[in-house]
Amino acid sequence: MRIIIAGFGTVGQGFAEVLHNKADMLPVKVVAAFDSKSYAADSNGLDPLALVERKKRTGAVGDHGLTGGTDVMDDVDYDVLVEVSPTNIEDGGAGLRHIEHALKRGKDVITVNKGPLALKFRELSRLAEKKKALLRFEGSVGGAMPIINLCRENLKGERVRSIRGIFNGTCNFILSRMDNGLPFEQALKEAQQLGYAESDPTYDIEGIDAACKVVILANSIFRRNVTFSDVSITGITSVSAEAIALAADRGMVIRLIGEVSDKTLEVSPRLVPKGHPLSISGTLNTARILTDLAGPITVSGKGAGRIETASAILSDLMAIMDRRR
Repeated sequence: MRIIIAGFGTVGQGFAEVLHNKADMLPVKVVAAFDSKSYAADSNGLDPLALVERKKRTGAVGDHGLTGGTDVMDDVDYDVLVEVSPTNIEDGGAGLRHIEHALKRGKDVITVNKGPLALKFRELSRLAEKKKALLRFEGSVGGAMPIINLCRENLKGERVRSIRGIFNGTCNFILSRMDNGLPFEQALKEAQQLGYAESDPTYDIEGIDAACKVVILANSIFRRNVTFSDVSITGITSVSAEAIALAADRGMVIRLIGEVSDKTLEVSPRLVPKGHPLSISGTLNTARILTDLAGPITVSGKGAGRIETASAILSDLMAIMDRRR
């Protein structure tokens, strides 16, 4: 199976490392990889680890200048596009163009890019179905935490009534530190120093990242037709030290919770009893899935990280390989 990796930042490099480490169990080869300014291609296959080493050394994945990712996709014969370019919630950005281009040509797609899925999920799903292509996106929600394939495949036959969860590890880290008495600004600075938050943390602290994930869950699991603009969003910037202290006096913590059901689509800070599965501290993601037969099911895992997210991509890749056999 021939793969193109679109985007070669943290997650793209992590996936390349996973392909190298799992080479004995994966009959696949990377025939092209590109970042925002360069590309490398070889129909006989590229060395994934060499791509990573070059990117670290030079800042570019290949020797050739990039005019457009779709040009590379037209010049190389491939089976699966792994789309891991940066998220753009305004218009889907290059990621949306890459995914549409691949699907229109009947190519299978794996993505962790939240922007295209939060804006054009119904259109992309219908295009994949029309072209008999597979579109998989386990890593787009919760990173290594299994949730989409769990609900759509392992819980097939169940009716999922609702999902509530912590879908942004950065916000959870900040709120956890505030539980220990740190002011918001200091907790945010610490998150940035540790690499949990970007220099511009808007997507995280304003609830935008979590809202994208709620949209993906609503469309993929509840079969709704919603976009990012349909989500009721409140971030954590308004959570004060006084509110944290008041919650503690009542035996509770404040956590940024995303909730989705047939009728609900919301991201907001909520009071959670201490000891509840959604009261966890640190950077983990967790979700509580309420079903009609099995009752509540709780899953958790690392919501970010190069290897952790790559593990979700790997699971989607192996699922595609099984289907195509």
